[in-house]
Amino acid sequence: MNELLAQLQMKMEAFQKDAALQAEKGNKAAGQRARCVSLEMEPLLKQFRKLSLAASKR
Repeated sequence: MNELLAQLQMKMEAFQKDAALQAEKGNKAAGQRARCVSLEMEPLLKQFRKLSLAASKR
């Protein structure tokens, strides 16, 4: 689970950086990168939910 959390943290940092660049400076390429990272995060978040539910049932 710790490895999954580390992956999510790295993706979130990349997302925040690129989303901020798009919002502040109108950087279209950064917006594309942020959208791509958000799609990469989706399966990781689903996996986290699955692991978290399993851990709470113990």
